[in-house]
Amino acid sequence: MKFAVRLIKHTYHPLKVPDGVNLKENQMIIVKTEKGEEAHKVILVSEAIAKHWQKYKPEALSVVRVMNDKDMQTYKEQKELEVKALLKCREFAKKRNLVMNLTKAMYTFDRKKITFYYTAPERVDFRELLKDLTSEYKRVRIDLRHIGVRDETALLQGKGVCGCNYCCCTFLKNFDFVSTKLAKDQNIPLTPGKITGGCGRLLCCLNFEYANYIETAKLLPPVGSGIMTPDGVAKVASICFLKQKVNAKLEDGKIKEYSKDEIEMIDQEVNIEIDQNDNSLNYGGFEDAVDIKNLDNDRNSSTGNI
Repeated sequence: MKFAVRLIKHTYHPLKVPDGVNLKENQMIIVKTEKGEEAHKVILVSEAIAKHWQKYKPEALSVVRVMNDKDMQTYKEQKELEVKALLKCREFAKKRNLVMNLTKAMYTFDRKKITFYYTAPERVDFRELLKDLTSEYKRVRIDLRHIGVRDETALLQGKGVCGCNYCCCTFLKNFDFVSTKLAKDQNIPLTPGKITGGCGRLLCCLNFEYANYIETAKLLPPVGSGIMTPDGVAKVASICFLKQKVNAKLEDGKIKEYSKDEIEMIDQEVNIEIDQNDNSLNYGGFEDAVDIKNLDNDRNSSTGNI
């Protein structure tokens, strides 16, 4: 039977269990990490995942001990101290007029180190802040760690517009670049509330099906092209990628839907006007009202510094 723990940002690590220690699922244990001793919940690993690990060999963490009642009380107190430390750090940052958003404070279980995670639009000179924290938390190592807004969301967790937990705090380990072109090519209206996540950036899932849309687009005529339909000559007004169909405007002004097997592209110019405002691929005017480019990834989107 294989066991593991999940560190922040959904990174799973197998456990090196000492002889004589019997672990159970959902049991709280203390493990040794690069930051020090940390408390985590035991996760039972399936055979498929264990087999996957044989190929990628994630770092195994040593089990220090199973947490007892005293440890659980210490853990509860630690969580309360983390909240107080976060508020105190915010107070110091405000006092120093630093443009930074403190996201989370995390102690190691032995309380020898505390890490403050923050986001900031530009580089922050936190030397004075570090002095304040060092004076406040004596004999404790202070780590101020700059992260991106996507990292922040992965750290805080939450649910997306789909109703499921964010991909970044469930299975997604690395952030791929996301741009508005992905939404445009998939005929998704550029409504910020619909295509952005809790991080304020474009949804990571726009990448998931993009390759399928590109492959389907190769099989269908582009918008504005002339085609021959069972009802005569027409011009493609819009495309429905999922159904692999097009909406075409006929010479009499009617718009009908046709599958790819019902149409044939023609080379000649088709004198039919299509209303670009009704075409979901047209975004004229909208980008003038909202700076869509602000939704794209930038250097502050993700640092991978968690």
